[in-house]
Amino acid sequence: MGIFSSSLASELDIGIQAPQFELSDQVETVHELKDYLGKWVVIYFYPKDDTPGCIKEACAFRDDIATLQNLDVQVIGISVDTTESHGKFADKYSLQFPLLADIGGKVASSYGSLTKLGPLKLAKRHTFIIDSEGKLAKIYRSVKPATHSDEIIAEIKKLQN
Repeated sequence: MGIFSSSLASELDIGIQAPQFELSDQVETVHELKDYLGKWVVIYFYPKDDTPGCIKEACAFRDDIATLQNLDVQVIGISVDTTESHGKFADKYSLQFPLLADIGGKVASSYGSLTKLGPLKLAKRHTFIIDSEGKLAKIYRSVKPATHSDEIIAEIKKLQN
């Protein structure tokens, strides 16, 4: 799938429009950021499906999904894994939110969240809160997977007031 970036990663800052994307999820549904205008969105980038930190982070969002939905928040996970890998990961841990496949890493790169280890590309563990107008409201470049969902909920409550 393609990417339509509205800004460069080096220019990402609070208050600017979040970089647009078009990616497929674990059931091959295509998601575009613009489809979520009017809702708050939490985009969390993570390195790899079914690895310890990624399991903790995904399951914490899963466990808090009702609270996040009550705040009118859509959670979206993005990694460079395939849709098939995402499907297995989502099924194994009962994840009920989209996991988007950024196979080439272009979206992660547009958010300044791509790292390269030789020929291997991985998403960095970064999170972005996007407001209902599609603007960046908060950027997390340092994340503790087990408690990050709680941190996000507290921040969204502050931002929405």
